[in-house]
Amino acid sequence: MNRQARPKASIIQREGVYREASRTASLGLGVNIFLVVLKLVGGAITGSAALFADAINSVGDVASSLAVHGALWMAQQDEDDDHPYGHTKAESIGALSIAILIAFSAGMLAIENIRHLRQVVSVPPQTAAIIAALCAVLKEAIYWQTRRVSSRIDSRSLQAAAWDHRSDAICSGAIAVALFAAPYLGPLGRFADPIAAILVCALLIGIGVRLFWQTALELMDQQADPELTDAIRLRAEQIGEVTRIEKLRVRKSGLEFFVDIHVEVDAQLTVGEGHRIGHLVKDELLRNFPRVRDVLVHVEPDD
Repeated sequence: MNRQARPKASIIQREGVYREASRTASLGLGVNIFLVVLKLVGGAITGSAALFADAINSVGDVASSLAVHGALWMAQQDEDDDHPYGHTKAESIGALSIAILIAFSAGMLAIENIRHLRQVVSVPPQTAAIIAALCAVLKEAIYWQTRRVSSRIDSRSLQAAAWDHRSDAICSGAIAVALFAAPYLGPLGRFADPIAAILVCALLIGIGVRLFWQTALELMDQQADPELTDAIRLRAEQIGEVTRIEKLRVRKSGLEFFVDIHVEVDAQLTVGEGHRIGHLVKDELLRNFPRVRDVLVHVEPDD
């Protein structure tokens, strides 16, 4: 069926979803920039290798936040001749990039800290532990905010950003614990700083791989969650002249969804009447599911 204009209320709600996602990404960007400065200054003052490593990780977080912003902006662009289905998958591509960045940066940090184990270093002062603890608290707070928004709007890029925040919170927390404990570990105290960083890097690699797999499934047009699919099916079945839903496919594309639905109608109806019913189905789904970007309706005869 031909593409129709979306209901105005649906467009407003869709734009609201993108605005909320962008605001959350901006908040994460601001926090990450602040933490880069704090960790670099703290690492320079205290000489903590783990704090320096964490600062490098935060530089990657700034890049991740910028990637999320760019992906969300691109995802909102309208269809064009080269992209008739729009640009919504840019949001998923942004999430994929963050997942790769998390795993890669963690691997590089782990290698650097393994090398650091062979060096004779002194135990950093407790100031480094306090800075790491402060960073952990800030990152945990921004994790919960980002996670809440990502769950509500089902955003893969924000979900990836949330886990990036959580991994940083765990990393900084582990560093804080290690640095607080180091003075009481005797000769082993000097190893607490790099060992804590290495263990956290292993955790980050696992998180990055998991996020990569989840986003890759979405890019391969995995069927949407059963709750949404069932709701769409039920709404279409409630249209009186639809006798049965023969097939329903719902695929997620970034923050939005595309629906491909086969509806059966009385075989004795004219082509024009079947076309009219198809438009009723499409209008009903676009009106009731604002995050459905488009609906392709196939009208089948019910024999």
